[in-house]
Amino acid sequence: MKTLVIIPCYNEEENLQRVVNDLHAAAPDVDYLIVDDCSTDGSAALCKKNGYHYLTLPINLGIGGGVQSGYLYAREHDYDITVQMDGDGQHDPAYLQRLIRPVAGGELDMAIGSRFIEKEGFQTSFMRRLGINVIRVMIRALCGVDVRDTTSGFRACSKELTSYFADHYAQDYPEPEAIVTAVLRGYRVGEVSVKMRERIAGKSSISPMKSIYYMLKVCIALVVFRITIGRQKGGRA
Repeated sequence: MKTLVIIPCYNEEENLQRVVNDLHAAAPDVDYLIVDDCSTDGSAALCKKNGYHYLTLPINLGIGGGVQSGYLYAREHDYDITVQMDGDGQHDPAYLQRLIRPVAGGELDMAIGSRFIEKEGFQTSFMRRLGINVIRVMIRALCGVDVRDTTSGFRACSKELTSYFADHYAQDYPEPEAIVTAVLRGYRVGEVSVKMRERIAGKSSISPMKSIYYMLKVCIALVVFRITIGRQKGGRA
């Protein structure tokens, strides 16, 4: 099926070349689009120099806006499946086909790559795992689905869900909110076991202490979001 891999990028100059090379090696037949969110390093210059498929946003939109730009591109170019894959090298393209399979087979509308099913590979820090588990409990309470790796940005979406996300995608905490949105709109969400790697280079914007702050903000945002969406009509767009 016609597949697009969306790679959101903000200051990933040190990581992009390996990410693209690994993707080419593991899945040479899929298309990809690097969405450069006004990086202040040489990410855009690297993309241009190497002839990568990329677009540079005119203003910084954050991770949510960057990914939504990719969904808009996918809808405009009639892709059957879209895959999100981070630009920091943590997501291994070797698991791409495993991630796509339940979506291509019509079993799921969103397949999330989870590092916590078999608990192999990089498991992230204790504080981040704590936050992820708290968000897991919150999501289960709000919409009745149990997702272990709630903040995983490695996920595949169906054509219909791609079209929906092209118009409606969370900006601040996109990974957890996208799960709640999809479930409450009647889409099927599940997980696929993957192994993740440590960031190749650079530094995550979320430190251990920021993980607690992030967790609290996400939980509050999810509750507000659930109340808001509950007042709207249910069902698919």
